[in-house]
Amino acid sequence: MVMNKPVFPIGLEVYELSRDMARYVQMRARAVGQTNEQWRALWHLNLNEGITQAGLADILDIQPITLARTLDRMAAAGLIERRPDPHDRRALKLFLTPQADPIIKMLQREFEELRALATQGMSPEQQSQMIELLRRMRANFDSYNLTASVPAKKSAEG
Repeated sequence: MVMNKPVFPIGLEVYELSRDMARYVQMRARAVGQTNEQWRALWHLNLNEGITQAGLADILDIQPITLARTLDRMAAAGLIERRPDPHDRRALKLFLTPQADPIIKMLQREFEELRALATQGMSPEQQSQMIELLRRMRANFDSYNLTASVPAKKSAEG
């Protein structure tokens, strides 16, 4: 008897897909001596060069101290540099160094391979529609206060 995969609610499907994609990225990062955290930081720093450490921590949804350790390793490897913020003496702005260029190019190739794997068998139109729908779903949460305490829903019996 062949068992079909269970049908999950959309939130669980997105969560499971996200986990699968994260495992793929982690496997590929380890293969070249990097970590998933370094790749995420490099990717977002490439998109937001000159951002502060606090701003990057916000984007990555991690504590600034956790990010600081990752950035320390990246600075020691010559991939990033920290520069004083001319408008805030306490803040440091982050910039990529030329040594980061080959890793950024590799990241672009890796993420293109990830996209190709994830969308295998989908037409370009289906891919565009999926991206639009996922963006719309994310936008729905942008206006929702995810840090607020949400009271539990009452059961149908109570």
